[in-house]
Amino acid sequence: MSASLPRPDILCIGSVHWDVIGRTGRDIGLGSDVPGRITRGPGGVALNIAMTLQRFGRQPALLSAVGQDAEGEALVAACAGLGLEVRFLYRPADLPTDQYMAIEGPGGLIASIADAHSLETAGARILAPLHDGRLGDATAPYDGVVALDGNLTPALLARIAGADTLARADLRVAPASPGKAERLRPFLDRGRGVLYVNREEAGLLCGTRFADAPTAARAMLERGARRVLVTDGAEAAAEGGPDGVTLRHPPQVMVRRVTGAGDTFMAAHIAAEMGGAGRIAAFEQALAAAARYVAIEDAT
Repeated sequence: MSASLPRPDILCIGSVHWDVIGRTGRDIGLGSDVPGRITRGPGGVALNIAMTLQRFGRQPALLSAVGQDAEGEALVAACAGLGLEVRFLYRPADLPTDQYMAIEGPGGLIASIADAHSLETAGARILAPLHDGRLGDATAPYDGVVALDGNLTPALLARIAGADTLARADLRVAPASPGKAERLRPFLDRGRGVLYVNREEAGLLCGTRFADAPTAARAMLERGARRVLVTDGAEAAAEGGPDGVTLRHPPQVMVRRVTGAGDTFMAAHIAAEMGGAGRIAAFEQALAAAARYVAIEDAT
């Protein structure tokens, strides 16, 4: 890596795509046609985390797949304009840029579709900078902070959980959605990284349902997790590790948006700990940041 360029202090590995979000204040059911607003902006778990980290003064770099199509060129330009490091992105000429579509109503998320086919097809090629010397190699593995999301294939995630590539890294892992929660089981079984999940995702990982976040956190620790943070919407959240489980209630706010809230929580928690905050302070700061996020209507 060139000495003239600053070294990123965290890598965000996973989905980088366009978010298309439709929001309405009306109740909406199957077949409904209601007024609302539709926005498009940079999104994806890895990118959402990176954008939040940058706002907290960190220097994140993105490792993902973004096509060379017009959508990809615009997305990379938007990321660079936000101050994110895009030099390490894998840019396939034969794959389109991924995208995500969601509909949100008064009660939160109604439905969503995540098209991450290009990221999944790219596979381990997005990790090339960790092997070829740009960010690390076999003799000097990357040893910084990594935020990893579950949009990678199950095979690649299992490989990362057991490989030496990121063995020295401070690994932070999120499933991306309940539908991909079980992809994180290798990290749970191996006690690798810090896991960020909601109550439903914790249940899917453990093969059961939990009544609340503290119960979920204790169960994940018993299953082998080294450290875990479990959120539950407006209900109490839990942070668990070798010192036990801590319970905190998030600030109560009027919810105006939900897509990206979990990513904001994770990024704020990572930024707080990177800044020297203690375990409880970082947990509380993350809950406050997520509450501020959901209370602000997206104006993009």
